[in-house]
Amino acid sequence: MAYKLIACDMDETLLNDNHIICQRNIDLIKRAKKEYGVKFVPATGRGYSSIQKDLKILDLYDQAGEYIISFNGGALTENKDNRLLQFKGLRFDKMKEIFEYGLNKDVCIHVYTKDKLYIYNLSQSEKERIKNQKLECTIMKENTVDFLEKEPIAKIIYQNIDVQYLMGIEPDMRSITEGYCAVSYSSNRYMEFNSLGVDKGSGLINLAKILDIDIKQTIAVGDNYNDMSMLKVAGLSVAAGNAVEDVKSACDYTTEADNNEGVVAELIEKFIFKK
Repeated sequence: MAYKLIACDMDETLLNDNHIICQRNIDLIKRAKKEYGVKFVPATGRGYSSIQKDLKILDLYDQAGEYIISFNGGALTENKDNRLLQFKGLRFDKMKEIFEYGLNKDVCIHVYTKDKLYIYNLSQSEKERIKNQKLECTIMKENTVDFLEKEPIAKIIYQNIDVQYLMGIEPDMRSITEGYCAVSYSSNRYMEFNSLGVDKGSGLINLAKILDIDIKQTIAVGDNYNDMSMLKVAGLSVAAGNAVEDVKSACDYTTEADNNEGVVAELIEKFIFKK
């Protein structure tokens, strides 16, 4: 099978623990594009504006014919001028309901609009992560999201480093989420709420149709639960060596490398260069 596109999770897959792309990944991604024409598509839960520095490193910044799947599939953009191809956001009233439920839980809350990130009840662990990622965000002082009523909402997430605590909240929230939200988990610290039907898998399918690429000619690689949907639909599914066990079990191949050692480089060598 000649693969034409790699859809790659960012945090804990492409990026190392210092939130940097290692040189081995950079070199192999560029070689795969130059020698085999393989497109490299970041598939992230974050917004497309937050990974522009990574695009520059990969020579994909502001490039026509290069793309991002962001907000867990909520947006498809072409890198040239960040041209928005698709946007499937969350209803404001549903986001507000989730936000207000979270006020009574031990969570830090992130609200993503199309262009900005707002954070309420910032935890110390999240403060350090945001600093290391160099994320631009607005720290909310008031416990209300009414000021966002006219803004396009991408998603809302809860943060707590105890993932079991977050998973324990989900059953009680079904009266809020059922029929309205897709719930997923990422980075061993986030509970994510997108509009129903939005996930990285649907994002990959839609992008493949736009590019007229057979889905069987795509590779998806990731490490956590919000990656599962694209891993299931891609022609080849690859788990990072540091992935959670459920992701490893669902994939065709698990890399020996973890996110600090060049996950993407390993899969390119094996499945593109066939070494």
